[in-house]
Amino acid sequence: MTLSPTEISARTRALCALAPIVPVLVVDDVSVAQPLAQALVAGGLPVLEVTLRTPAALDVIREMSQVPGGHVGAGTLLTPADVRAAKAAGATFGVSPGATDALLDACEAEELPLLPGAATASEAMRLFDRGYDMLKFFPAEASGGAPALRAIGAPLPQISFCPTGGVSPDNAPSYLRLPNVLCAGGSWVAPGALIAARDWAGIETLARSAAQLRGSA
Repeated sequence: MTLSPTEISARTRALCALAPIVPVLVVDDVSVAQPLAQALVAGGLPVLEVTLRTPAALDVIREMSQVPGGHVGAGTLLTPADVRAAKAAGATFGVSPGATDALLDACEAEELPLLPGAATASEAMRLFDRGYDMLKFFPAEASGGAPALRAIGAPLPQISFCPTGGVSPDNAPSYLRLPNVLCAGGSWVAPGALIAARDWAGIETLARSAAQLRGSA
């Protein structure tokens, strides 16, 4: 069975609504996968994006997918092969910096919810025309930040976004208060230094603060 783009986007939207921040994780040590995911989920961030930027990424997804309460996705999906590998590893959704027909076809065929990237009105309109109304705004800060996303939202109120790229605790509220933003992606909740130190309590504390950002937006 193949999921329609509308069904895929609805599932992605439901995931994006679970928490205001989606941690963007670059992990190269499989042994930290489960405790890292446990700390983030315990802190109130259940939707996790593991980027396919390290050789260990797929194994990290396999380990994290076993953590109760977590929803683990694969970031930086670029090709149909990436989609199939991510799904086989246990990813429950995917994230891409952009979108191609081949990538969209593969996600629909594999029934993998996808957050496809768009940085312009034309890109967003093309994806919306296909049936996708929950998109990633990337690279957020380099593309004009919250003012640009607010401007895009004026003529395209049907589309919601998850801005990623340069999002921080300081600027996240400016995104989250926009009516066309459901959540934002950020890497600050799991900094490399804390992961290396296996400071799970520290990461959980950062996650708890991030999980409250919606209320301060």
